[in-house]
Amino acid sequence: MHRYIALPRYSITHTDFVRLCVIISLSLSSIFISSLALARNIHTITPQLFYFPIIYAAYFYRRRGIYVAGACAIAYQAVAYYYIFPDIFSMGYATGQSVLFICVAAAVSHFTERLTTSEGRYRNIFDNSYIGIVFFNFDTLAITLANGHLAKLLGYSPDELGKMTVSQLFYSQDDLRRFLKQSGSLSGSTGMETRFITRNGDPSRVRLSWGKPSGNQVNFSVVDINEQKHNLQTNLTSIRQNRLLMDTTPIGMVIINNRKIIRTNPSFNSFSGYKGDELAGKDLVAFVHPDDRKEFSDLVSRSTRKTQVLINPEFRFLTKPGGTKRATLFFTPVGDGGAPSVLITIMDISERENLKEQIRQDTERRRGVITNIAHELRTPLQPIIGYLDMLIQDPEEFGISKETKKILGRCLQSADRERRIINQMIDFSVIDSGKLPMDYSVFSVRDLLKDIINASGYSMKSDIVCEVPQNLTFMGDAHKVSIVVDSILSNAVNYSKPPRRVRIIYNSSADDTYHRLAIRDNGIGITEAQLDEIFEPFQLADSDQLSRKYERIGLSLSIAKEYIRMHGGYISVDSVVNEGSTFTIHIPKIPHEDVNTPESFDMWL
Repeated sequence: MHRYIALPRYSITHTDFVRLCVIISLSLSSIFISSLALARNIHTITPQLFYFPIIYAAYFYRRRGIYVAGACAIAYQAVAYYYIFPDIFSMGYATGQSVLFICVAAAVSHFTERLTTSEGRYRNIFDNSYIGIVFFNFDTLAITLANGHLAKLLGYSPDELGKMTVSQLFYSQDDLRRFLKQSGSLSGSTGMETRFITRNGDPSRVRLSWGKPSGNQVNFSVVDINEQKHNLQTNLTSIRQNRLLMDTTPIGMVIINNRKIIRTNPSFNSFSGYKGDELAGKDLVAFVHPDDRKEFSDLVSRSTRKTQVLINPEFRFLTKPGGTKRATLFFTPVGDGGAPSVLITIMDISERENLKEQIRQDTERRRGVITNIAHELRTPLQPIIGYLDMLIQDPEEFGISKETKKILGRCLQSADRERRIINQMIDFSVIDSGKLPMDYSVFSVRDLLKDIINASGYSMKSDIVCEVPQNLTFMGDAHKVSIVVDSILSNAVNYSKPPRRVRIIYNSSADDTYHRLAIRDNGIGITEAQLDEIFEPFQLADSDQLSRKYERIGLSLSIAKEYIRMHGGYISVDSVVNEGSTFTIHIPKIPHEDVNTPESFDMWL
């Protein structure tokens, strides 16, 4: 560690301070001796005296040494001119000597810098090399120089190694004798494997290479092969594990090279119906369905250039029995003797496709059963409702008392409720099949709301405020929109708390692309957790109580959601428990492009 000397406004190391003192002393001595010699007319040795401080300064400080040379040149020329003036020849000689001072300083600085750079480069290589380097005397086997990598490998410090002999590095005498026998010719050698001993006494396997740089000096390099052997063993273990995994995994795996099959696992053999020997060396593309071969070849080519093909395409494979199986594939490049091989993971999805088809068929059957049952239930209800209505309308003609009329009225209400439930089941079944047509037209929203409120008697059960413009029209399926509005109004009236208040608000601006019709109540509200469920089939906000209290089965909102979705819109809900809910119907002002709309639609906008 450098020691510093503090000076006013400056600090200098102890070494630089001593060197500065030496340069100043030599320079002053040269000036003094030159002055004394020239005063006595002695001209032979005076210029050479200045080379001592100049060379000394140029060697240690290079560029600054040139400044010292310039200062010495000026001092020498001044002293010489003082004593030899007006001798023109002697003055020219003195000037030439001054110029030579600077040239010598520049040459010494240049070669010193090159020598220092070269020495630093080799020193950096020596100190930072990833292999151990040792210089030793062949006669005495004494180590003269060792780098830090070897010291770290054996657990010593470089200084400790410098005090040891080569014989102390070897783990056994047999290892030492074998080394001395092979190095006796000093012709150089590479690749000798032996064992060194660490500071803890453990053996460390190394590979030695040596040569004779000069005289009796020998140097050898030391490569640690413990890690190499460990990595090799690890790789061999990994290969065995990968092969075991490949053979036991239930997923098909194939390794190909240039599209030729190198290896398959039992799962792929079972998938294809072929044995491993029948597949080896064959072109995998030949086992792909002809319609999929081009895309498959492109993916194989891409997978050899990338780390992994991240898509999972589906392909059809031809099996030995003559059938076709569908599979999802993943491509991963792997090393196989340096060749660009590809590991293809093949997941059989044939059963999944069969299961999907079976589920679709089961769904169709269930839908058909529900529709048939609903129709069968609705058929006998029609005359029952008709007869009940006839009896209630003219009770005196049929001799019905008031008490009996009340009973018949309840029966009519129950029958009508069952009819609505059956109609909802039929509507839901048709919607679920995706075969329900849309009948678009332009209709008045005020008239639609008025018909719904009057037909269902909502105004008698609740205070309904309609804040909808008188001339507002929608372009859509009026029947389906009326069912949606009726369902939401029914919920708003039935779920409101006395005094029941329901507001119908239109809040869409002229620039808005959607009609927004909101229905707000002061009912029981819906919790945050229930908002995601109320539009699911057979779901109610409070399924334990509300289905019995309001005689509902939870299909109306799911049907309403689908009807609005078919228009290209959606229904949003804002609700606060015990304060009320707001259902907003969002319907596009301009229908879908694939909808056949009346030619007069533009005139309505």
